Amino acid sequence: MRVYPTRRAIALMAVGAAPALAVAVAAPGLWTAAAAWIVLAVGLMLADVALAAPPRSVTIEAAAPRVMGVGRPETARLSARFAGRAPPQVELAVGVNARLAAEPERLTAQTAGGAAEAAVTLSPVRRGEGRIEGVWARWRGPLGLVWLQRQAPEGPAVAVTPDIAAVKEEALRLFARDAPLGAKPLLDRGEGSDFHALKEFQTGMDLGDIDWKQSARHGKLIGREYRTERNHHVLLAIDTGRLMSAPAAGLPKLDRAINAALLLAFVSLRLGDRVGLFAFDARPRLASGLAAGSQAFPLLQKLAASIDYSTEETNFTLGLTALSGRLDRRAVVVVFTDFADATSAELMIENVARLMRTHLVLFVVFRDEELESLVAREPETADDVSRAVIAERMLRQREAVSARLKRMGAQIVDAPAESLGTALLNGYLDVKRRGLV
Repeated sequence: MRVYPTRRAIALMAVGAAPALAVAVAAPGLWTAAAAWIVLAVGLMLADVALAAPPRSVTIEAAAPRVMGVGRPETARLSARFAGRAPPQVELAVGVNARLAAEPERLTAQTAGGAAEAAVTLSPVRRGEGRIEGVWARWRGPLGLVWLQRQAPEGPAVAVTPDIAAVKEEALRLFARDAPLGAKPLLDRGEGSDFHALKEFQTGMDLGDIDWKQSARHGKLIGREYRTERNHHVLLAIDTGRLMSAPAAGLPKLDRAINAALLLAFVSLRLGDRVGLFAFDARPRLASGLAAGSQAFPLLQKLAASIDYSTEETNFTLGLTALSGRLDRRAVVVVFTDFADATSAELMIENVARLMRTHLVLFVVFRDEELESLVAREPETADDVSRAVIAERMLRQREAVSARLKRMGAQIVDAPAESLGTALLNGYLDVKRRGLV
């Protein structure tokens, strides 16, 4: 509980200070009369405290979700309830730890029925344990001369996890029965390498799918229908090193990678594939077995939530060699990583090439929109020109690495951070349709 003067009280003291000083200088014997102004101002402030709603009569609470997906804002409600007389309005403020961001941090709420309520937006910025570290309420006395303030104790922890809600929304759109062109049948039949059935040839089918022997037997054109092959092994390899903690469209690249990986895992499990998770920086951090069936998704979700941020440099040789040793058959390996210089890129390419001798690699590239904006921006100063030149050189290096990996046989997924999951899913489905595994 705190009590301190408002700006009005400070102005009141300042207004009387000059006349009191003039009286004391002109008539030193009347210095006690000069001090009367100060005594009067202090007395008014004490009266304001006595007339105001007592701090002990207020109950302050913060109602927030216990689990939040990183990057998905949620609403928290702040309230101050007075047992006795209540002020006409209350200022509410909230403090959070580094895992969360609150907007606005301070706001004014009108009192109705002895209670003041307000809503703030909590935005999870990093996975881990978020916490509301305190909620403050303050109000003025009837004379407006003092603030009375009280703080609520620290609130419960908020678990900040990967944004599963966004993953499920995207997956539900994909598998919805009323999706355009019938998304579910399109993913299951019509393309791929696994023979499904014979059917009468229809306009739009590939001429190479005509079964001439069956056509001659039935006296009409008969085509072969294929479906996407199932039971592929899909390994999601996530680099958790220092560069992956850099922000991309407001979130760390690591969180963007985890969200995209979980979307791919959800769809892969639904399509009958087996999915595993692997994380590494200076050394392997997480290695799960291959899981099958939709019921395995919560386990992958829990493992992904346990992946922590790191400040260590990525060791591609150790990480990708350990990953390769865990694979006993050809698999689709999805690599989420980033690089900053030619040396780290060369080490990465060397180890990815070794992996591609046996497996199909889907290499995920975060499009650097910040560098692209520096190149596209019209320069106004010499520093702007320098930044644009350096940014263009870095973009060319990234494009050269992507082109080199593509020539070696890797499938490249290059997309902005916000649409990374959709682009990755399209790349994965294209690989399955073309029968590249």
